[in-house]
Amino acid sequence: MSLKEEIFRKAAKNPKRILFPEAEDERILRAASELAEKGIGEPVVLVDVEKVRNDLPKTKVESIEWLDPASYPHLQDLAEIYASRRSNVNEKMALRLLKRPLYLAGMLLDQGKVDAVVAGATKTTGQVITAASLTVGMQDGVSQPSSFFLMIFPGTPERILVFADCALMVDPDPEELANIAKLTAQNARTLLNLEPRVAMLSFSTHGSAKHGRVEKVKLALERLKEMEPELIVDGELQLDAALSPEVALRKCPDSPLKGDANILIFPDLDAGNIGYKLAQYLGGAQAIGPITQGFQKPFNDLSRGSSVDDILLLAAVSSIQSDF
Repeated sequence: MSLKEEIFRKAAKNPKRILFPEAEDERILRAASELAEKGIGEPVVLVDVEKVRNDLPKTKVESIEWLDPASYPHLQDLAEIYASRRSNVNEKMALRLLKRPLYLAGMLLDQGKVDAVVAGATKTTGQVITAASLTVGMQDGVSQPSSFFLMIFPGTPERILVFADCALMVDPDPEELANIAKLTAQNARTLLNLEPRVAMLSFSTHGSAKHGRVEKVKLALERLKEMEPELIVDGELQLDAALSPEVALRKCPDSPLKGDANILIFPDLDAGNIGYKLAQYLGGAQAIGPITQGFQKPFNDLSRGSSVDDILLLAAVSSIQSDF
């Protein structure tokens, strides 16, 4: 079974309510329809259905729950909740803000009316992350959202590695880097049924170089071990020492990973973004993501170039994330 098939199978076990706030995009409508038809989730779409009816030739209207943002009956209640959390926002301001689909989606998620939100088909990453931060908020101990990619390398069987963070956090400090690793390991365990083997990457292996950037990774490793003492993790490691048993035997023979890491934590966004694109364009890997992590509830960001299949897959991932 491929990774995509496995994710769909897991999501179908316990279909969740997935909210799409960008129904003006025909790809969203098609993905919402397929989500229902495949039994992967229960799609909820923010839009006046009459405004998009002409765009629904391939969409079963009856299989989708439609919410009109302009006439949502509990909008005032949500605005009062939002305003009560912020001293600089009154109810009138909150009501105006929640008429924007991303913010209404976030408050519906926050209040448990839906299980996950998938957005970003027409909005920028900055807009999606801001709306999620101001409505759903962050998990305890997490200061900023991060992300990870599922990287599928060709072969029989396919090889799967998890890369983080390659999309959101530019220069995490040691505490933030440890949180990225912790959350990524949790997500990988849930989504892939694997035992996380985490490599904290650097240009140094076990003290082979001295630099402030190396010290950052070392400090992150110490903090991660405090957070997750049972986690199989090592650092700081160069990429070859993380992935090659032969190299690991020479460079770090005492490493618990033994050159067999399945999660790669990059020290900053420069390294992570370049790394996943090298794997994708030169290594032939399929990149699934970025998948957002760190919010109280799943609020995932699509690429604006996403296909219907991409949207469907991220919705299934979001459904699984909502279980933990």
